[in-house]
Amino acid sequence: MMAPTGFATEPLPARIRRKVRALLGPMGFFLKGFVKNPVMVGAIVPSSRRTITRVLAPVDWDRCRLFVEYGPGVGTFTKPVLDRLRRDGTLIVIDTNLDFIAYLKATIGDSRFSAVHGSASDVEAIVAAHGFDHADYVLSGLPFTTLPPGVGPAIMAATQRVLRSGGAFLVYQYTARARALMRPYFPRIDKGFEPINVPPCVISWGWKD
Repeated sequence: MMAPTGFATEPLPARIRRKVRALLGPMGFFLKGFVKNPVMVGAIVPSSRRTITRVLAPVDWDRCRLFVEYGPGVGTFTKPVLDRLRRDGTLIVIDTNLDFIAYLKATIGDSRFSAVHGSASDVEAIVAAHGFDHADYVLSGLPFTTLPPGVGPAIMAATQRVLRSGGAFLVYQYTARARALMRPYFPRIDKGFEPINVPPCVISWGWKD
């Protein structure tokens, strides 16, 4: 049986789609990204405030001129980073998901912020294109254990090279297995765990000495 003309067969008008997105907010957009590509998003809900506070705790914000974030999603960490970042600092976020990049560009109007559609393995070229020769800190929530073969080590190596001496790679995951990827590049890894998160979060701070 054919549906009546105009009923359930035509796309919603753009005005209604915008209202639906506004009602859903960041959580709805995040869930949409998870459904579309669960392997790359890695979690079904954004990180908790406690997780954000713990992951960012070791950062020396007074010395941080360039902060880089991999896989920002809908900005769960992005906005707290901007709240802490010095006035003359820069935050570059990198994501392979064009929907998330477009969302962040549309919702964050901070002159210190730059969103790049690309791969974290190209971080050196991206940082150089923004006029920097190194980053002070790099943050990642990428699901390293589910990335295609070779991608994880490539990201680790590029991150180690782009960090300044004394900088750190801040990694939050849902297992400790990513630390095995970090060890060849970051001999000193401080470890943390945040149970108030869905799922509970394993935190690693890899320092470049």
